[in-house]
Order: sequence, then structure tokens, then C-alpha cells
Amino acid sequence: MTELPTFPIRRQQPGVLPAEYETLRERGIGRVTLPTGKLAWMVVRPEYARFVLSDPRFSSDKTNDAFPRLTPTGMDKIKYCAPFMINLDGPEHMARKKLVMQEFTPAALARLLPRLQVAVNEQIDAMLSLSEKPVDLVTELSYPIGWLLQEMFIGVPAAELQKIRDNVWALMLSKEEEEEKAAAAVLNGHAVEVLKEKADNLGDDFMSHLILHEREEHGEVDWFKLAPLMMSNAQGTHITSGTMISLGVLTLLNRPEERAVLLAQPDRLTIAVEEMLRYFSITDGTPMRLAMEDVRIGDTLVKAGDGMTVPTMPVNRDPATCPFPNELNLQREKAPRHMAFGHGPHRCPADRLVPELLKIVYTTLFERAPALRLAVPETELTYKYHSIQAFGPAEMPVTW
Repeated sequence: MTELPTFPIRRQQPGVLPAEYETLRERGIGRVTLPTGKLAWMVVRPEYARFVLSDPRFSSDKTNDAFPRLTPTGMDKIKYCAPFMINLDGPEHMARKKLVMQEFTPAALARLLPRLQVAVNEQIDAMLSLSEKPVDLVTELSYPIGWLLQEMFIGVPAAELQKIRDNVWALMLSKEEEEEKAAAAVLNGHAVEVLKEKADNLGDDFMSHLILHEREEHGEVDWFKLAPLMMSNAQGTHITSGTMISLGVLTLLNRPEERAVLLAQPDRLTIAVEEMLRYFSITDGTPMRLAMEDVRIGDTLVKAGDGMTVPTMPVNRDPATCPFPNELNLQREKAPRHMAFGHGPHRCPADRLVPELLKIVYTTLFERAPALRLAVPETELTYKYHSIQAFGPAEMPVTW
């Protein structure tokens, strides 16, 4: 049994796979230690990962005391909120997921993408209008566009979404029961206020559609029940999409000849974007599952109550995924099969939206600023985990 360091295994460079993962490559599964001191299983083989993420014998219910946790008590505090979709299993999860997936149909994306194009144009205009250079691409373009995506999709101003995030963190960091209750009251109270304000100003967005659905189905809206759908969508999309914007721009800056070919051929750019999503696989600590029954994975018996971790980076670097998986090849003949958005019932529903946003940003940015370049040697760039979850440039000085 191979013992590995504490999970998550942290990286030092965005595209460099930590060596610890390779020790499990042959077997595909092994033990890791969680920050809580408990043991869990980690799988790095694609077929094992797909199995764990799709088989109903593995639960996503983080409220279960046996669920593998990265902090001892953090998830206990969601007891003050209505159930989050991400923590549900089976029919209850699929009923809510169905509502979400209506926002990602081809027709819905066809309405949203032109609006995103306008927003991207305006944000690039704002960056290019700055008189002092160099400019930090991370703070002036990547994360503002990430926030715009969330604001436009959810239909709630970015300032309110940020306040929701702050309130969530206040609850997670609270220690005493009375402090927890007070933080939860602030979080839920503010969320309900935002939703009621939204109900008075409906539009063509996620929360408006959910409010209308609740009224049609039940005659009234259960604001407390609806709030977690807004809270969860307010948490991470701008971080992950913003990080991928930065990494993709950096990649294309380093490959000017390939960049010209890709931007001139949208189909090839589509493949290149999927390749970057596979290669960088920017998050390390998710997804995680709990075995509800004894299950055999390969020659390993996973017992009921065992925790499972499925880090996407080593899974997406398996030779079964594509030829030479540790190479970033923007000229692949077909898009690689990857799990950057997860797999199974809990696969991220934005798996079509985010690649489309990235294509819009890369194409528009280099059309508008063909002379864009790093203002410092790439070796001087530093990297960090943004909001604990997405690994990318801490800052990225550029000029043109």
C-alpha cells in the first residue's frame, strides 16, 4: 500500500504534475491522509474516476459525518442553510439539476453568449484605456470577466455576490455556536433580501427563471430553499474561469505562430481550449465522495464508510486520455477526453459555457491587442491558489 502525503497534493507550477501522483499510476488507487488526520482513497486512473463519480454507491452528501473532509467542522455549519444541490444524491439531486441544466441548453447559450461578448469587449476596452503600464492582466481582465460571467448568468450584481461570499466565509470561520447562529442569520437574511429584490426586477437569467418556476409550481417562493442555489453559484465560477483566462493568455503569448493559426480557425481553437482545460486542471481538492457500500475498484476493496478523492489533474494526465498526456499540445487532431468539469451526475453544468467564454476572451483580446506581451520575464511570474481552489498566476504584468 503506497502512502502519500496529505491530500490535496499541492503543485508548484500550473502545468507540472506533482511526482507523488505518479507513484499510483500503475495501480490507479491508493491511500492518502486528509488534513483532519483521517485516511481516504485517491484514484488517478480515468476508468476508476468515472466509476466513482457515476456509481450511486458513492455519495456526495457532505453533511454525512463520515464524509471525507478537508477541515474538521467546516461543513457542519451548512446545517443552518437549506440543502445545497451539490450535497444531494439520487432523484433529489437530479430534480434540482434539471432546473439548472435548463440554463445551459443550446438556446439558452445562444441568448447569453452575445451578451458575454459585449461585456468582454467593454472589459478589454477598459484595460486598454489604462494609461499606466504595465497592467496586471489578472486584476484588470481575468477576474473582472469572471465576475461579469457570474453576474450575467445569475442575474445578481457582483457586489451582492461578493457580499454573499464574504458572509459564507464568516460562517465557515465562526467557532462558537452563538457566533455560528449569528453569522448564519446574516448570510440567510442577506440572501433572502437579494432574492426578493430580484423578484421585483426579473430578467433573462438563472435566478429569475428559478423564481418564476417556483411561482408556477407552488404559487409562492420558498426563499430559504432557493437561497442555496444562488449561494453555491456565487462561490467559485469567477475564480476558476478567471484563472483559466490568465493561463490561456499566457500560453498563447508564448506561442505566437500557433496563436495566429488557432485564432483564424475557430474549430481548432475549440480543440486547443479543451486541451488547455485538460492540461492545467486547475483545482486539486475536489471532487470527493463517500462509499456507502463495500465496492471493489480493480483489485482494491473499498469499504462502506471509506472516503474517496478524485483529483482531476492526474486523471487528465493518464496515457489513456490522449497521446503524450504530459505535453500541452494545442494542435491535437481532436479534443481530448478530460474531466476538468468532473463526471457523472455532478458534472459541472457550465462545461459548455466556460469553453465558449474562453474562446471569446482569447479571440477578442488578441484581435484588439495584437502587440500584447509580458512586461517581465516569464521566470519572474509567481503562482498561487486563488481562494484556496484554483492554481494560477498571482499577477501577470502585461504591456502592448
